[in-house]
Amino acid sequence: MDKINYFLYHIPGKKIGVTRDLISRVVDQQGYDLDEVEVLEQSTDIDYISDRELELQQSYGYRVDRQKYKDLYINKPKNQNKMYINATEQTSTFPVPVSKLKGRLMDMMGKTWETMHGEFEINMDTIAWIMDNVKTSMYTTERSYIYNKAFAKYFQVEDHATASERFPFGKDAYQAYLDTLTTRSNGSLKYMQTDNRFQLIRDWAGERGLYTKGDKKTQFCKLMEEAGELGRAVLKDDQPEFIDAIGDMVVVLTNMAHLGGTTIEECIDAAYKVISKRTGRMINGTFVKDED
Repeated sequence: MDKINYFLYHIPGKKIGVTRDLISRVVDQQGYDLDEVEVLEQSTDIDYISDRELELQQSYGYRVDRQKYKDLYINKPKNQNKMYINATEQTSTFPVPVSKLKGRLMDMMGKTWETMHGEFEINMDTIAWIMDNVKTSMYTTERSYIYNKAFAKYFQVEDHATASERFPFGKDAYQAYLDTLTTRSNGSLKYMQTDNRFQLIRDWAGERGLYTKGDKKTQFCKLMEEAGELGRAVLKDDQPEFIDAIGDMVVVLTNMAHLGGTTIEECIDAAYKVISKRTGRMINGTFVKDED
């Protein structure tokens, strides 16, 4: 019987991990290209590779895993209803379809897992949130996932009743915000209401490989092209083309933000935070802000 080969891999600036299948783990699950990954070591000795992973995580300055790789994959609980939750930068993935997820979560009451946004725990409140916000994996219907940052931000709010009173667009808008919280990567409760349009754009782009094969420069060039289309629509007073060009620019900006490590929602909120306090006056059809 052939021995299993374990790969100790490094995604520069992100993490060090171990896997038996680089394609499945790094490309399919985490969305990286193989040329973005370097294999530091490989071995058939799981004890060695598990210890070496923790050593290199510490020496490179990354977060050190709480459990050794061998404990995650070899010493699995005898209860087969238990499941391994895979946490990446953006998501926590469950190896079951949405239709079976609630029962599996109920079987794991009290379990915790580590993400970049802190430690998550399975309890009745978190199960309710997960089931309201879970999505089916774009790669297979046998996996489902949640967005880590939205999950973390929701449970950082201690009193949603009070938060809704303070929400600048009213209680109904706050509830609409909660209903679509998974579309927000920054989870801010202070500024703009949104819906799932931006997440639909990101899902569309992700399914077509734009985030693994594109970059900010190509998206900037695309933005300039769409800006030209918008300029022509304005000069020709062509309303359908005007609408189409603005929509295309929003799509490009959404993807550029994602490729730049942020979200379009976060950029909008940051801009609104500034302009909401800005004073000035209209001069020749242009708003001119007051000097500080």
